[in-house]
Amino acid sequence: MNSTISSDLTLRQRLDAASMGSLQWRAIALCFLINAIDGIDVLVMAFTASAVVKDWELTNVTLGWLLSAGIIGMTVGSVFLTPLSDRWGRRPLVLGSLFAAGAFMVATEWAQGPWTLGMLRFLTGVGIGCSIVNANVLTSEYANARWRALAIGLQSVGFALGATLGGMMAAYLLKNSVWQNVFVWGGVLTWIAALLIAVGLPESLDQLLQGRKKNDMERAQHLLQRMGHGHFSVQESITPATKPSALQALQLLWAPDALRTWLLGGSFFALMFSFYFVTSWTPKLLEQAGLSADKGLAGGVLLHVGGMLGALALGLLASRWQLQRVAQSLMVLGVFALCAVIPATSWSLPAAVALGIAIGFLINGSIAGLYATAPQSFATTQRSSGVGIVLAFARLGGMASPVVAGHLLEAEWSVSSLYWLYAGALLVAAVFLQFFLKSQRSELKATVCQS
Repeated sequence: MNSTISSDLTLRQRLDAASMGSLQWRAIALCFLINAIDGIDVLVMAFTASAVVKDWELTNVTLGWLLSAGIIGMTVGSVFLTPLSDRWGRRPLVLGSLFAAGAFMVATEWAQGPWTLGMLRFLTGVGIGCSIVNANVLTSEYANARWRALAIGLQSVGFALGATLGGMMAAYLLKNSVWQNVFVWGGVLTWIAALLIAVGLPESLDQLLQGRKKNDMERAQHLLQRMGHGHFSVQESITPATKPSALQALQLLWAPDALRTWLLGGSFFALMFSFYFVTSWTPKLLEQAGLSADKGLAGGVLLHVGGMLGALALGLLASRWQLQRVAQSLMVLGVFALCAVIPATSWSLPAAVALGIAIGFLINGSIAGLYATAPQSFATTQRSSGVGIVLAFARLGGMASPVVAGHLLEAEWSVSSLYWLYAGALLVAAVFLQFFLKSQRSELKATVCQS
């Protein structure tokens, strides 16, 4: 197959058309592992929420801030730390952020109150924010055109799988020990993942082609050989090096094509505003509605089981239909599923279980669609920065979500009213995505006319 690929194409176009080798699949598998670990680290607070509230006698508002602290850190990591990956490399930033996140998770063992725990969650989030963006970018860069949507969909499967396993781990540990041990074990697993990444994950080829270091071209050619494409030359594919800074991501907000960044970021914000409410508050709200702590936790886990299926389905459906249209359809269906949550309390258990899985399926499938869209919306030299800024919008939505829910619960909003509010956010995400697609088509038409 490779021998029939035209030499007139750029290296990236040739790699997109070529079949994928074992090294590329291994890189994608390791990025899957990063997302799985991040799924544990991000949602460990949601799974221990009831135990922490009981131990420290916290209000819903304080719990809301604790649930948001990690997401605030992820926002900071996405905006200010991730752009450095475009200068220093994706791999070093992933390793550093994973080791740091693991350390702050383990340090939770010594947290003496909500303020200390909140700071540790914030610092953990900074590391997660950097690692999860780079895992998404690396997956996009190592996958070819045929398998890219599925590969990025698998990353969302990884996050949901990590969240599911994290919930199961939390359920076991909370029965047999103190809640702090859930964080400690999460930190240890993060360190183990970092060691596997250090051994098996190569640097991004697109990153090496920027030629920032003297031997980057030699490393790029060697990497091509390891990928089974040694007959491709890197010499004509050198990308002029720029000097990314920690503020580069923010510069994308007032660039000539900034509108598309704002629209994609707006869709991310609204989608994650809905997602983090569902994942962060569902176990606590189910328990508050009368279920046992075990059943409330099981309800939260079911969302992530559905999430794994949804992210995988997105990748498969995107091979047949336009990726963004599939994601948009899942968002709209998710609106109806969230609106059905409270009436479902009178349903049979199998029907309620099916609804929980359906909500996870639809929302996580939507997220996988936006994650697959983001890397291809920015040039290589600013890809980490671009993905970082739109994911910062996502983190802002996730950060606001639990806090808003906490305040509204304190104001005696009903649970049904909350789910209706967050269903509306999902609809807003679909509208923003529609305007993003429209601006994308307009830009393409303009480019064609100029040429």
